[in-house]
Amino acid sequence: MSFTVQDLYSELKEGDVLLAYKGSITAELINNVLDALESKLLDFNEHSKTRKKVYNVLVESLQNLYHHIEDLPSDYTDQLDPKFGVLLVTKEGGNYKISTGNFVTADKIKPLKSKIEKINSLSPNELKGLYKDILVNENISAKGGGGLGLVDIARKTGNILEYEFKNFDNEYYFFILNVLVSDSNTNS
Repeated sequence: MSFTVQDLYSELKEGDVLLAYKGSITAELINNVLDALESKLLDFNEHSKTRKKVYNVLVESLQNLYHHIEDLPSDYTDQLDPKFGVLLVTKEGGNYKISTGNFVTADKIKPLKSKIEKINSLSPNELKGLYKDILVNENISAKGGGGLGLVDIARKTGNILEYEFKNFDNEYYFFILNVLVSDSNTNS
């Protein structure tokens, strides 16, 4: 193991932490996290456009995390939950950063990296076109919308998707996705 989840979790906690969670990712957790974030954004008297954007991006991020999380093999479940993931929402200046992390098998790295790089290379109009194309032409799988989540996040934020794969062992990597949601006055 070349990193520890605890070290990674601590590393991601930069800025003012609004929400921080590590453990099993469940549907109930998602509902609780969304309720908690909505309350915190109201406490901050955040502009309604910014609140909506942060909330919508968090929904997409949590759905991606929930639907694409890998079950860890039983030899790790004494240390970590089988559906282990991390979530952090921080505020840095006028921006919010949503960080998610989950285990992926080594064979998923290349296609995921390729998908994110393609999304990051597209203009807003090209992202809109890709989104429509996926809606019309892709099969919606049991895991979600045929790749819509990451495209939708990029469209809503107007920012690139930052990501990293940390080697865990020979078979598993920990995938970290950082999404910056800019203040509604600087990015709509």
